[in-house]
Parts: sequence; structure tokens; C-alpha cells
Amino acid sequence: MTVDLELPGPPAVTRVVVAMSGGVDSSVVAGLLARGGYDVVGVTLQLYDHGAATARKGACCAGQDIHDARRVAETLGIPHYVLDYESRFREAVIDPFAQSYLDGETPIPCVACNQTVKFVDLLDTAKQLGAAALATGHYIESRALPGGGRGLFRPADADRDQSYFLYGTTPEQLALLRFPLGRLPKAEVREIARELGLIVADKPDSQDICFVPNGRYADVIEKLKPGASEPGPIVHLDGRVLGRHEGVLRYTVGQRRGLALSVGEPLYVVRIDAAAKTLVVGPREALETRVVRVRDVNWLGDGAFGDLPAEGLAARARVRSTRPAAPARIRALGPREAEVELLAGESGVAPGQACVFYDDATGDRVLGGGIIRAPERVRAPALSVSEAAR
Repeated sequence: MTVDLELPGPPAVTRVVVAMSGGVDSSVVAGLLARGGYDVVGVTLQLYDHGAATARKGACCAGQDIHDARRVAETLGIPHYVLDYESRFREAVIDPFAQSYLDGETPIPCVACNQTVKFVDLLDTAKQLGAAALATGHYIESRALPGGGRGLFRPADADRDQSYFLYGTTPEQLALLRFPLGRLPKAEVREIARELGLIVADKPDSQDICFVPNGRYADVIEKLKPGASEPGPIVHLDGRVLGRHEGVLRYTVGQRRGLALSVGEPLYVVRIDAAAKTLVVGPREALETRVVRVRDVNWLGDGAFGDLPAEGLAARARVRSTRPAAPARIRALGPREAEVELLAGESGVAPGQACVFYDDATGDRVLGGGIIRAPERVRAPALSVSEAAR
């Protein structure tokens, strides 16, 4: 297959920087563009070094993966550079991730990484190298819009859809970003890797949180923030103190397992009061949410976000990466604040997660999104002396 990046000038004189993580997707992007005659430069970011994480299967942007990216570049005959972004990654992604958990949120570090390290810092590096575009292996489409500019659209392979993690891409960034895998199924990507003779053709996919060894994010936070796992009370919505937890960072809204409660009924985390170190639990129906407040809105729809109709814009919204986009209505509350009405309701909406907007007609175009705010704090019930001492 051939790839048209919709850039001015012939490929031979068009430099494209490819963000190479060492995985099959970005490697195939580099291979397709090199085969298409583009002047390809591969760049790999060294983002972290957490010992075991650098060698485990499914990691990215660490030791073995940097080696794999270099081998792929050698096979393709393209220049390859490794940039040390460890301090920047910690400042922009890891530290805010840890603080967000301590604040009682459930953060998404991949969103923060795309908004800072990859699509700000790396994009600046691509410009400095004289590139006309930065290409990545994300599964999402970028298309020219009839009125000018480019828009984001869900990919052909719905099972690989990464639009939830890329809603924060700005219109200015989209002008220089390209996503060549948007129209390809994963199986075909791996087949192309085999055709190109790439050693990563059968390499496992990377994990969602690349810098967390063995998925134990609480261990990482404890290392960054000693004493973060301070215990506290588990309180029922009706005010009963039911037990003790091992630190709010180990829980998320909607969680049922791991509460270690014996009360004769299934209970779920309904709210996390980080300031009071309190988990508030209740029955499943208490998780139902119909309206969420969203901060740090990035708008990719037509017109200005502040010009949305007073009655709100009909759209679809996703409140978790694993959930489908559902009917919603978006109302602008300020330049980067929104109220989102979830028309069918959602269960277990967690502060810190993203609420991503899609067009109402097809659900394919990404209109933007933001971070779900915590609901107004409700004072936790006062504990008796005996309860507080437990």
C-alpha cells in the first residue's frame, strides 16, 4: 500500500519525523513512509528507567524498546536518534499522575504525555529538524476539513481506537501531525511488518501505563510520594463507619473489589474524599451520574467553544476509554469549562478521567474533551474517638 500524507511537494524532498517507540505500529509507519519515498527520520524518546520495567514485555520508551527501534531503523536504512526526555517526562507526566491519585482522582497519563512530551516537545524537535510533519503509530485518522484545517476521526479498526487519548490535540498541532495507520486493521499492520522484515512484527502491544512495572501503580506513587498510603475510614453514604482502607490512592470510583467489607450487601466506592482520607461507599445505584463538570476543555469542533448554543450542543460522550460514546449535551460554562449532560446516565464516573466529545450524527469526529471534575466535596461524617483510633 502507499501512504499519502497530504503534504505539499514530492515525497523525496519532504522530511517526516516518525516517533518510534520500538513497537510494531510506529515501526510500520516508518517503513511505509520510507517505502513511499519520504525523507524519514526516526526519533525515539527515552522517557523513564524503572529497572524491571525497561525489560518487561509490553513496555515502551525504555531500554529494550530503544534497542528495537534502532534495529528497525537500521533495517529500513533511515537515520535514528534517541532523545533523553526523562526529566521532562517526570515533570509533565509522572509527578502529576502521582499527585492526581493523592487528590482522589483516577488520572490518564497517556493523555498528559500526548499533550506535553509528544505533541509539544517532540513536535518542536521535528520542526527544528526541518520536518514537514510528525507521524505516529496511533490508531486514529486526521482528515482535511471542508472549511480548512484538519479534524480528528475514529479509525477503521474500532478495537484499536485511540481517539479517547488524543482529544487534547490542538488544531495547530493537527496541521503538522499525521497518523498513517488510521485506515488499517491491526492484523494488516503486522503483515506489513513481516513484509518489511521488521524484527518487531510479532512483538506484544505496549501497556497503557508504560512506566508502571507489573501494573502496580501504587508502588510507583509510594516511591515518589513516601507516606502516600495513609489509611483512613470507609464510610457508608448513610454515615455508618464500616471499616478502614489502605490509602485512597489504591481505589477508584466504581470499585467493588478490595474493600474487604463484610456487610451482607455489595458496596462500591461512590466518592473519594482525599482531603479527609475517606472512602465513601454505597449501593450500585448510587454510582449513577447524569451531569458532569469538565475542566481544561480542548475544542476541536466547528466554531469557537464559547459560541455553543445556550441550550447546549447535541453530541456523544465517552467517560472511560472502555465505554462507547453515548448521547449527551454539552454546555460551555467558560473558555475551558463545560457541563456535560449524559442523557442515558453513566455508572461509576471517576474524577480525573477524560470526558471526550464526538459528533452526534455519526460519532466518528472528535469534537474535543476535558478532564472530569470531582463533585462538590461533602463533609465526611465525624468519627468518634474510638473509631478514629482504630
